[in-house]
Amino acid sequence: MFDQVAKRYDLTNIAMTFGLDAVWRRATTRAVAPQPGERILDLAAGTCRSSASLARSGAQVVAADFSPGMLAEGRRRYGDVRGLSFVEADATALPFDDGEFDAVTMSYGLRNVNDPKKALAELARVTRPGGRIVINEFSTPPNALFRRLYRFYNDRVLPRVARIVGSNGDAYDYLNESIRAWPDQRALAAWIGEAGWSDVAYHNLSFGIVALHRARRRTA
Repeated sequence: MFDQVAKRYDLTNIAMTFGLDAVWRRATTRAVAPQPGERILDLAAGTCRSSASLARSGAQVVAADFSPGMLAEGRRRYGDVRGLSFVEADATALPFDDGEFDAVTMSYGLRNVNDPKKALAELARVTRPGGRIVINEFSTPPNALFRRLYRFYNDRVLPRVARIVGSNGDAYDYLNESIRAWPDQRALAAWIGEAGWSDVAYHNLSFGIVALHRARRRTA
């Protein structure tokens, strides 16, 4: 499914979010706070826009994704970015050594993993003690009125926009279903803590349409 939408994925996201995806991506980069020389894993990298942004800070960034089509599109666009490499990877069985990364991040991908708790534990395994995690994921707006408006948009408007702009409307029906089934901010924070992370905190973006979760790899 993701292979099929790769070429128009970014354009569709811009249309569906009215450009907010760029705001969310910048917030994620700031939260990761990449430093020159650090080794960073961007899991579920998709077309690698965020990966390229992280690499331009001087960090060594691995863009990893389960979809070879997405990675091929990312390599086509950003293959010349210094410090950026591309790896096809399963989030529940990462092909990296223990403690290999200073920071790990995942945007809008955890929701698509068959076993998200196992993926969070794998991310902890490959992060050095004290290292950082940033998860950006669709979430639950806390305001009841806004939440109803958001659900209406997802149910009625988003599928039509996706069919006009995107290359696979059925894929975006799945997107809506997966967002509806996903746990809220507090539940995800609890999952992160259970997976070996400490100092878990989250910050809502755009009234809670998405939420940034941050934590540190436990040192003991």
